Amino acid sequence: MLSQQEQLRFSRQIMLKGIGEQGQQALKNARILIVGVGGLGNPVSLYLNAAGVGNIYLADGDNIDISNLHRQILFNESDLAKNKADTSAEKLQQLNTSTNIEVLDEMLDAELADYYFPLVDLVLDCTDNISTRYLINQKCLEHRKPLVIGAATGFDGQHMFVDPNKSDSACYQCLFPASKKVAENNCQTLGILGPVLAIIAGMQALQAIKFLTGHQVATNQLNIFDGLNNSWQQLTLKKQAKCPACSAL
Repeated sequence: MLSQQEQLRFSRQIMLKGIGEQGQQALKNARILIVGVGGLGNPVSLYLNAAGVGNIYLADGDNIDISNLHRQILFNESDLAKNKADTSAEKLQQLNTSTNIEVLDEMLDAELADYYFPLVDLVLDCTDNISTRYLINQKCLEHRKPLVIGAATGFDGQHMFVDPNKSDSACYQCLFPASKKVAENNCQTLGILGPVLAIIAGMQALQAIKFLTGHQVATNQLNIFDGLNNSWQQLTLKKQAKCPACSAL
């Protein structure tokens, strides 16, 4: 049951036909894991915490650097050298004291994934590391956890949704086969504009809210944003029959 305070706090969401009290209760009961609390993870965690997601796990072993501040909007100069996940949790609790937040102040590995993934309803990949993306994808497949992936460099970004519970859902490795050399392009090598991250993170948060409140979220679709032209492109994906990650599912 939603308290009177919760009904007031989330009244603008509850009035939506696609949310209502039932949807808001679903958000309150939901458990999500955000991997990476940097340029994408900052706004994703802010929006989902503000929306009333009741249980949030934050995973990041990195510390805050001055070069992060132009885009990682939860942090300020007094936070330099502090752990990103710990600091994010402190800021998020100030926004919504009723949210249960658990911190993993280390980089995700297979052992941590095997422990935490079964605890949650949804995983959000907000990392900028290719090897970690493959790990998250593989573990979501193994534990059959839906996954919202986001990425951005320069003026461009993309997001996609993977649902291992659907037999025809393409996975991240269908799109970027690990057997081929994939360039490690990220904001450290190509640069990034903060608002582009905000746009992609907003879409990740939107997809998460839709999924958690029972709405259909499209799989097999790569959504690409071109910030210079203010345009979106949708590419249709297909589950690869020989994908080493998901073909056996």
